[in-house]
Amino acid sequence: MATTYTSLLYHLVFSTRDRLPLITQDVQEPLYQFVGGLVRHQRGALLGAGGMPDHIHLLASLPPSKSLSTYLRHIKSESSRWMNESQVRSFFAWQKGYGAFSVSPSQVPVLLRYIQNQATHHQDRSFQTEFLALLAKHRIQAEEDHLWD
Repeated sequence: MATTYTSLLYHLVFSTRDRLPLITQDVQEPLYQFVGGLVRHQRGALLGAGGMPDHIHLLASLPPSKSLSTYLRHIKSESSRWMNESQVRSFFAWQKGYGAFSVSPSQVPVLLRYIQNQATHHQDRSFQTEFLALLAKHRIQAEEDHLWD
């Protein structure tokens, strides 16, 4: 086959360092737009973005040309720099790690609703509870000692 065809959809989740509530309402949309530009620059597509003051959810389609960790390192470092330089948040940083979950195209509408309704989901559950549930749903075992670095 002369051409490569892929459908690489990811639900990406990561929090601010120490889960500080630094993604205020006034910066949420500009941040999501900036991240969308970063994803597009890497020849991907941001299908959805949402979150809370202490974390972000992205639904992204990424090409197979680089590793997922390379994409995430670029997105996190550039968006952190942007937050510090243009949003007067000289102390903004993302957590060290992230969650990345593969998504079936048939689940995109469900996941988009989930991402867009983060405020509702977090009325009765913390980021930590949500993240542990995502790990369990995807059958990922995590070491609690290093989970919240």
